Amino acid sequence: MSKRKVRSETLYFALRNNKLRVGLSVILFFLVLTFVGPLLTHYAPYDYVNPLGAQPPSAKYWFGTTMFGQDVFTQFVHGLKATFLVGVVGGGLGTLIGILIGFTAGYRGGVVDEVLNMITNIVLVIPTLAILLIIAAYLKVRGILTESIFIGCTAWPWAARAIRAQTFSLRSREFVDLARLSGMSPWRIIFTEIAPNMMSYLLLVFILQFGGAILNAATLDFIGLGPTNAVSLGLMMNNAVLWGALLLGIWWWFVPPGLAIMAIVGALYVTNVGLDEVFNPKLREM
Repeated sequence: MSKRKVRSETLYFALRNNKLRVGLSVILFFLVLTFVGPLLTHYAPYDYVNPLGAQPPSAKYWFGTTMFGQDVFTQFVHGLKATFLVGVVGGGLGTLIGILIGFTAGYRGGVVDEVLNMITNIVLVIPTLAILLIIAAYLKVRGILTESIFIGCTAWPWAARAIRAQTFSLRSREFVDLARLSGMSPWRIIFTEIAPNMMSYLLLVFILQFGGAILNAATLDFIGLGPTNAVSLGLMMNNAVLWGALLLGIWWWFVPPGLAIMAIVGALYVTNVGLDEVFNPKLREM
């Protein structure tokens, strides 16, 4: 089967997959709101715009205001940017490290595989959240980028193990043997022969890493160990809980960011399931 026919068939099933369409639609909605939202407000995230304090959603303040008179919608759209940045940087870094270690261990085998596998297992059993808590607690100034890098550097082990297993099954194929006999270097074989045959799998790994990074960041932000010089959805919920929004009935302060995190992460996992059905002929819906 030609590559063009394979692409056409994949596109055909992708357009027919309801899970994929729903998931991508939700992600696209929030992604557009990330860029368009700041243009719809004239305030900065922490501006005191309403002297009356907490006010419910209205025509003037779409998501209401906090008990300090800050516009919730403004904080929300700026927080979305931080959420996607954490997903891209943290998830991308975790995927990249997993790819490098997984491909190296799976292709090389032997002592190299044993050493890398040992390192992976050690990092895998270390409580990731505990490490992030300790690091965040000792940093006086924390930013979104710093948080994303720490999350990415602790999220790669499961990806490395999964990619290593896939590489093991591909390195003994005939096309890899032919590339090896032609004198190709190991890294060229990995990235020109093995990796292209795993692109769909690597995409699924990145989506899972993306969602995991968002959840880890939201957890750190919610307990007060998130960025100190930015706004995020997790920090919005942290501030709401800290100042008793739930007890005071200021639901519009914490419901929008909570629903957004749940919707984005849920959409990512639905998209992942949909892509798995598209790429796997056995799961395709006819």
